[in-house]
Amino acid sequence: MKDWTQIINGWARRVPTWPLYILCLLPAPWLFWLGLTGGLGVEPIKELEHEYGELALQFLLAGLCITPLRRFAGLNLLKFRRMLGLAAYTYVSLHLLVWLLLDVGALDRILQDIAKRPYITVGMLAFVLLTPLAITSNTLSIRRLGAAAWRRVHWLVYPSVLLGALHYVMLSKGWQMEPLIYLLVIVALLSLRVQFRRRVNTA
Repeated sequence: MKDWTQIINGWARRVPTWPLYILCLLPAPWLFWLGLTGGLGVEPIKELEHEYGELALQFLLAGLCITPLRRFAGLNLLKFRRMLGLAAYTYVSLHLLVWLLLDVGALDRILQDIAKRPYITVGMLAFVLLTPLAITSNTLSIRRLGAAAWRRVHWLVYPSVLLGALHYVMLSKGWQMEPLIYLLVIVALLSLRVQFRRRVNTA
């Protein structure tokens, strides 16, 4: 009898990724519609920013879980990592666009906020670091850069996701539990990766 890891791995090999791209992006228009129709409360723009930003962080967190699941549980979900990363970047971009176009609106205020508000500076830095990953998340980029250089570029995901979680903690009023949980989970996942690399290098 197959164990549960073999069952999940077999399912993962058979499932095409393109329907999952669509599924991952379905919340985006739905949330925007809720904002237009009063379904996001009395401050729909702020709530829309929050929802898009949190979805981005969740997809980044899911992508971080792929390697530990393979190493410690035997689950091979690597084929979904690109999809999760691109979904995360899409929601980060939507989060940024809502802030730029609907919340702030004026270019001078945007530049002032980036310079004067540390949580915005941190969030913008995370977006900047994620951008090369999104641009190179394709087979052509792997061939042009070479596998080793491509992997080095994609190490940017680690500071990016850490900065994203820090951005969430900093913009929250007071020490709210949810942003801190995201940060702690991300720090734990990154620590696992560092410890694993150290064991490999000293073996």
